[in-house]
Amino acid sequence: MIRRIGRNSIVARIVWLHILVVGSVSIFMPVALYFLLASETNEIQRQFITSQVNQIGKYLTRDENGAWHLDLPEGIQDIYSEAYGRYRYAVLNAQGKVLFSSLADKSAVFPDGQLTDDTQYLERRDSGLTVQGARIPETIDGEPFWVEVGEDLSHRDVIIDDILGRFLQRVAWVTLPLLLLLLGLDIAIVRTVFRPVIRASEEAEAIRPSQPGVRLPSAELPGEIRPLVLAINNALERLEAGYRQQHEFAADAAHELRTPLAILRTRIDTMADREASRQLRSDVERMSHTVNQLLEMAESEIFVVGPEEQADLHAIAVDVVSFLAPLIFGEGRSVSVSGVDGPVPVNGNVEMIARALRNLVENAAKYSPEGSEIEVIVDQAGALRITDEGAGISDDDKQLLFQRFWRRDRRRGTNSVGLGLAIVQRIMAAHNGEIEVHRRAPRGTEFVLRFRPFAPDAQDDSAGTV
Repeated sequence: MIRRIGRNSIVARIVWLHILVVGSVSIFMPVALYFLLASETNEIQRQFITSQVNQIGKYLTRDENGAWHLDLPEGIQDIYSEAYGRYRYAVLNAQGKVLFSSLADKSAVFPDGQLTDDTQYLERRDSGLTVQGARIPETIDGEPFWVEVGEDLSHRDVIIDDILGRFLQRVAWVTLPLLLLLLGLDIAIVRTVFRPVIRASEEAEAIRPSQPGVRLPSAELPGEIRPLVLAINNALERLEAGYRQQHEFAADAAHELRTPLAILRTRIDTMADREASRQLRSDVERMSHTVNQLLEMAESEIFVVGPEEQADLHAIAVDVVSFLAPLIFGEGRSVSVSGVDGPVPVNGNVEMIARALRNLVENAAKYSPEGSEIEVIVDQAGALRITDEGAGISDDDKQLLFQRFWRRDRRRGTNSVGLGLAIVQRIMAAHNGEIEVHRRAPRGTEFVLRFRPFAPDAQDDSAGTV
């Protein structure tokens, strides 16, 4: 299942940019269309008025006595009649005198303004009346005239009024849903195109050290992104190869050292000088302990916990404490198991959890004073708490505690080489668990190992995941 789109993802940026564009277009388009329609309406009006001027000019004639006459057909006279009240005309001579006019007072349509040799488009506002029209020069029989035609805008055609007056109200509500539909289709297309990329990013996020063989799918990726994914897969292969060589080297070195150490231990036991034998045997035991921890570290690095594996924390705690109790009691300390008495099932490997718990209990016994108590508490929520009464862990040491080969006090004569807690941390990482360290009051340390509760359906749920 595709995860929710994040704010910084490519898909989110594309979607938000498209929303911004659609919103801008939804506002700009109706306004632009409105002004375009208004411009076209005015252009049509000017063309009509120009044709009317030319038409009036055709009926302007002069008789034998030199007097000018305007004989308009009856149909044209009806258009310019005061009863119709929509159009009006006037004919002016070179002196600006009105020769003919459809107005009752025989005045000019546009009384203001100078006569020019160019076509003039004019507008007059008077007592709430708005008249738009044109004044066009005409030359008839060598004598100049100016013909004026105007239209009363209050009597414009009803259809034009509806288009201009209601365009935003009607067309905008059609434009916006169409743009939103386009945006929805656009988002669906973008998500479809980027679905392989999102799936690859999810699988990349799910890659863990316990899954070194996982590779990102590249078959369905866009051509622009496929080279990047292939480069990542190549890097993963090289990393896996180096990781494997490192583990094999540590494991092989540990195995190769075990045999000579065993032979050396046998020869030391046959030495005549018992004091020297005792000291040498102590050194060999320390070396054997280091080799065993190196081997445990190598095994934990390649260890994988299956979703079907189940472990009982209570049973593990009892077994580990029972195994270590004789040694701990022999050193003057006590150890006990408390908390839940019944089974506490978690998803995990019994042997590895026991190894992690054993390392923590041994570490607590190593740094606890004589007469102190070490307690393993089993939590019903799927956690193991190991408490001691030692000196405690400082905040500075917490940052270094789980590093390999780190020891708090290197001057202290112990068999520790600083691998025990690193092994515990690696085992918890393989279980997708958590490890916590707390300083106790007034003294002591508490380690907490938190595991995932065992879910019978976990294996089925994980079948579709990386």
